[in-house]
Amino acid sequence: MIKKKIKFPSELRLDLVSKDWVVIATGRAKRPEMFKAKGRHKEEENKSLCPFCKIDEHEAPVLVLVRGKIIDFKPEDKIPKNWSVVVVPNKYPAFTPKDQLDKKTENHLYQRMNAVGFHEVLVTRSHEKQMAVMPVNKVKEVFDAYQERYLSLMDKKFVNYISIFHNHGKEAGASIVHPHSQIITTPLIDSDLKKALSNSRRYLKTHQECIYCAMNNWERKSKSRIVFENKDFLVICPFASKSAFQVIISPKKHLSNFERITETEKEYLAEAFGTALNRLYKGLGNPAYNFYLHTAPCDGKDYGHYHWHWTILPKTSIWAGFEIGTRMEISTIEPEKAAEYLRKQA
Repeated sequence: MIKKKIKFPSELRLDLVSKDWVVIATGRAKRPEMFKAKGRHKEEENKSLCPFCKIDEHEAPVLVLVRGKIIDFKPEDKIPKNWSVVVVPNKYPAFTPKDQLDKKTENHLYQRMNAVGFHEVLVTRSHEKQMAVMPVNKVKEVFDAYQERYLSLMDKKFVNYISIFHNHGKEAGASIVHPHSQIITTPLIDSDLKKALSNSRRYLKTHQECIYCAMNNWERKSKSRIVFENKDFLVICPFASKSAFQVIISPKKHLSNFERITETEKEYLAEAFGTALNRLYKGLGNPAYNFYLHTAPCDGKDYGHYHWHWTILPKTSIWAGFEIGTRMEISTIEPEKAAEYLRKQA
């Protein structure tokens, strides 16, 4: 009897930072072009009803940019007609400024406190043009605004972490089509980041090297998962991608705090970020996606072992029972093939 050689169609890959395992289900694999979205090239919304096209009806902005420059703006001033980026308080905030955290314990079991913090919305001018199709100078304006608001909020009371994120498309949770990002401050550090901080500290202690720098150096040698790179940044489909076509944008230098980014670094970041989004836009047919920043907390502690980066997660599938029950994501394309496909979208 001839024994057939068994071929394992899937892989388990370990995320070095989070220590989470992900499934690269090559047995269910699709060709890269099969991830291209259908019927999602343009989401319609009546501009006359768009709240961000009526920016004057919001609370007074906390930041206004005009042609790449931050302008001196007072609450009583009118927003300039040629504004390019505006940051306003969220009308329906998840976190609100308070003088007290008001911590309470119920029956020595349950803890609660006020959701104290700031919740802001960053709006770009064009109703139609998302960041994936913006020129680099317009993408840089967004990062200018992110940095400026971060620096303004980081020393406020009860601000220990600042979350900056962007949802594009209904599948990614964007209830308004007009491109916008959100900035939320919290008194807590989320468990995912806590784990990354702990593991990166442990790796440094053991290997005398930043875990992210080690991965970046290997990626630059192997080249199979690099989508794009310039002088200061790498765009990578990570080895243990949590979803098909996940992209990470990471500084080549060891940098712990996003808010300390220089003007030159912002220009290179805008180029790398715009390139990544544009290639996803072309290659996947304008997919829904989320992107978010992970940077060292602003709670006054030393996180020199950490390495800030941005993550882009296209919505190429929906979590089902296995993913929800095990917290183990299944990706149906190898990151190497995803990166190769995105390189071709230049």
